[in-house]
Amino acid sequence: MDYKIQDDPNTLADNIPRPPEVYGNLFGFDTSFFDGLGGILSLSAILGFLAMLWNIYVILAYIISFILLMIYVYATIRWNEYLAVQSKMLRDEEALYDEYYRGKKQHTRLDEVFAHSASEEPNDWKLAIIEADIILDGLLKERGYAGNSLGERLRSITPSQLSSIDDAWEAHKVRNKIAHEGADFILTKRLAEETINRYRRVFEEFGIG
Repeated sequence: MDYKIQDDPNTLADNIPRPPEVYGNLFGFDTSFFDGLGGILSLSAILGFLAMLWNIYVILAYIISFILLMIYVYATIRWNEYLAVQSKMLRDEEALYDEYYRGKKQHTRLDEVFAHSASEEPNDWKLAIIEADIILDGLLKERGYAGNSLGERLRSITPSQLSSIDDAWEAHKVRNKIAHEGADFILTKRLAEETINRYRRVFEEFGIG
């Protein structure tokens, strides 16, 4: 005789897979923690956090840029003031020198130039160049060349009028460096000699020296 075993409903219920949360509860895990973590690490939350960092970076960048700009403006103003003081001092020295030698013969002044250029002191070399530049400016004024400054008068002269015009320009550039850069300009003995020789060639073309 065949016996048919009837499935027990309670046994079938035990064989049905339980949901993950059931197993978690069986082992003592609190699955609400994982649900909360998923909310925190959502894409929108990450993007919001990155946006906040970017805003902070932009604000700091503007502040730092503004501070650096103020420092640059202040340094520029101070540097221009320094250059203005140096230029005024040089103009005063040139005026005093010109007043002292006014009415004297040019060759006497040139003797002073060459005496200073032969010195071993860099300050004497600078003084020699400044003196030579004053003499050159006076010569161009006497010859009637137009301009309110030596630079303007040199620009009005052509090589056909003065063959040593390039020497005059190069020498005048050195004088301007002495005037504008002050103590920061390093004048070597070689450059001083070259500059004085340039002035000398110009003076000789004018018939003095």
